[in-house]
Amino acid sequence: MELRQALRDRRSVRAFQPEPIPQSVLEQLVELANWAPSAGNLQSRDFIVVRDAATRKGLARAAIDQDFVAQAPAVLVVCANFSRVTKYGRRGRDLYSIQDAAAATQNFLLAAHAAGYGTVWVGAFDEDAVSRLLRLPSHVRPVALVPIGRPAETPEIPEHLPLEEILHWDHW
Repeated sequence: MELRQALRDRRSVRAFQPEPIPQSVLEQLVELANWAPSAGNLQSRDFIVVRDAATRKGLARAAIDQDFVAQAPAVLVVCANFSRVTKYGRRGRDLYSIQDAAAATQNFLLAAHAAGYGTVWVGAFDEDAVSRLLRLPSHVRPVALVPIGRPAETPEIPEHLPLEEILHWDHW
């Protein structure tokens, strides 16, 4: 799939077919996610693939009862790993590790789309509940939940702000 097409055609999918995703496919997609840029190339992100139905239900509850999270055959949880950015101090913990995880999440969304899978970036969730459910160590923070599966819907094209409203040259 050509990059421009992938960027324009990717949609947030919230309905999934039940067919499981092969582990090899999930591994390939996570590998592509990890090719995202990162501060100092420290790759301060980790990934948890959740396939267990009970755990996916727990993630859906933690995500303010967004049931589609549990419906997906897998959910990728993208985490910031603070232990990998200690050389950058507080800014590394509070910003760079979050940016690293966000960049990896976008790579995952695009790679999954190119492979024929639907995804949605879920940011509305109780971090403490997710951390407890997945037994995350204290130096790891969940940043994104990404349900993935074959799409069972074709979302419409969302409106985007016109370029002249969001693009600024040299100053605001």
